[in-house]
Amino acid sequence: MTEQTYIMIKPDAVAKGQIGRIISRFEDAGLRIERMELDTLTPEHAAKNYAEHEGKPFYDGLIDYITSGPVVKMVISGPNAVAVSRKLMGPTDPATAPPGTIRGDFGLTVDANVIHGSDSIESAQREVDIFFGNSQ
Repeated sequence: MTEQTYIMIKPDAVAKGQIGRIISRFEDAGLRIERMELDTLTPEHAAKNYAEHEGKPFYDGLIDYITSGPVVKMVISGPNAVAVSRKLMGPTDPATAPPGTIRGDFGLTVDANVIHGSDSIESAQREVDIFFGNSQ
């Protein structure tokens, strides 16, 4: 079944020039980029995306980090796009992410782990709406 997911290449990866190498991982896996945009997130968009973390000790730092520079926002589609993308990205903590995963190869810390991806079809729909509006 073809589904959509939302992927964001974070400011640390954009600053290091890792965009092309990260995107190729998704394309090499057979997923298709439906929409892509280089943008700097507003605090409002960041707050909507990370609303479930509001009030947690790391929340303010997360919002500051994700709005600190350009990100690449993408809508990616394909069979089992959410699960395939999560596998390609690897665990959130780059220190435990295996080599061959995006975070294992490019990430350095939990705080700057190079990529965000939807964790479910429902999250993907919500995130596509937040960052691209209802045009999908």
